[in-house]
Amino acid sequence: MSDYDFIIAGGGTAGCILANRLSADGKYRVLMLEAGHEARSIWISIPAGFSKLLVNPEYNWRFATEPEDNVHGRTIAVPRGKGVGGSTLINGMIYVRGQPQDYDGWEAAGATGWGYQQAERIFRKIECYEPGDASRGKRGPMHLEEVSERFPISDAFLQAAQEDGQPLNPDYNGGSQEGVGYYQVLQHRGRRWSVVDGYLKPASGRKNLTVECGAHVTRLVFEGKRCVGVAYRKNGQEHIVRARRETLLCMGAVQSPQLLELSGVGNPALLQSFGIAPVLAQPQVGENYIDHFATRMNWRVKGTVTLNEMSRGWRLAQQVARYYASHKGILTLGTGLVHGFVKSAPDLPAPDVQYFFVHASYANAAERILDRHPGMTIGVAQLRPESVGSIHIKSADPQSGPAIRPNFLSAQVDRDSLVGGMQVARRIVGQPAMRRYIESEISPGAAVDSYDEWLDFARRNGQTIYHPIGTCRMGSDAAAVTDVRLRVNGLSGLRVVDASVMPKMVSGNTQGAVMMVAERGAEMILEDAARE
Repeated sequence: MSDYDFIIAGGGTAGCILANRLSADGKYRVLMLEAGHEARSIWISIPAGFSKLLVNPEYNWRFATEPEDNVHGRTIAVPRGKGVGGSTLINGMIYVRGQPQDYDGWEAAGATGWGYQQAERIFRKIECYEPGDASRGKRGPMHLEEVSERFPISDAFLQAAQEDGQPLNPDYNGGSQEGVGYYQVLQHRGRRWSVVDGYLKPASGRKNLTVECGAHVTRLVFEGKRCVGVAYRKNGQEHIVRARRETLLCMGAVQSPQLLELSGVGNPALLQSFGIAPVLAQPQVGENYIDHFATRMNWRVKGTVTLNEMSRGWRLAQQVARYYASHKGILTLGTGLVHGFVKSAPDLPAPDVQYFFVHASYANAAERILDRHPGMTIGVAQLRPESVGSIHIKSADPQSGPAIRPNFLSAQVDRDSLVGGMQVARRIVGQPAMRRYIESEISPGAAVDSYDEWLDFARRNGQTIYHPIGTCRMGSDAAAVTDVRLRVNGLSGLRVVDASVMPKMVSGNTQGAVMMVAERGAEMILEDAARE
């Protein structure tokens, strides 16, 4: 049994940030435990490699939802990064701050100190983005680049969006999110830039930081109502480590509530049904699960070469050679090329829909298998879903995944936004600038025209876009799982620092918000430690 000042359970986005910040001054002994291993795959640094990693069980926990009637009984993949670096190893690299009202909404709902004024300060601390104005960070640890590749069809889409009345917006992370343009991605000189690159590698030589891989945390260790450490399994053996100050749960919105419940923190009736003795009755653990649900509209195109053809045969060989010579070309592309933040109805005060345009189409989106004919896709997601689900254990075995029930499209506003967003996307593609490229709409197809038909298409074909949040919600109310300093209510020595504490969804991809939560959490942890 070893002692550390801080134990970080989970070596993903938040865990790597905490490992860096808490070990920086050398005062504290820090241990980070990660069930996966160090990132060694050649696909990790190559941005287009995400398509390989998303289906690789070595780097993806490969969770899936329970079958639900809202999506016609389908199960839906919920990828979660596995290995040091977590989801920043396998995601699409898209960086979005969100809208200021997202964070002001957190504060209004009781998350005092988490309004946009504080969030923006942290975003500047994170970012290294040279083109931005004074609102953007220039010297942070996370390199950002605008997507560098340009294609005639992507430029035509931008022109068509402007013909439809959408503004051109070169920096959706600056003053206003609304409009269209090229995405900003976490890359540096054409390579993926993960939290391992930005945070962990600079800290790797510190004698007071230990990173233990292959260590699956199985339970929290309590003495009364104080968390004093964790138990983990490695190579078939159980180990227990103690935290002199705090244990920091950074396993994400799927696994953080799972570990709390496995450790006796949750709804007593649920825990007892699996033979787990309750340590603390906290019925909201695992509740408030929110995720982005997206449809993918596909068109068969003409008059241009798309990624469908460029990723095969001699064209692919040419692109591979180009990438290794200059770190340019299609291998620098992630999940989105052109962004759109649009209103599904003109009277809305702010964008409620996000587009992911790419000149590629999938024969199987879940498995990332491209069509053989030329195609393009617009992913359509509602920005701030109000449908709320849950994530709870379905076994006392830590190796068994939890039951994920997202309850997608249960809220009327979600249905309205998604249908409206798809209708606007079709309208944009119908503008003059795009007509020369469009052969036919494949999915959902021109025959789909009524509200009920659009909605049925969404239910039958929509997927999560991998942004789970909320299952250990922070707030000032008695029902909140964590308080506004991320401490688990009713316990001492334990905080949750990851996407699970977010009380509401942010407007866009969540990795930027997770980084902000971790940086702000690190400040709070160090402030509180200095007072002791």
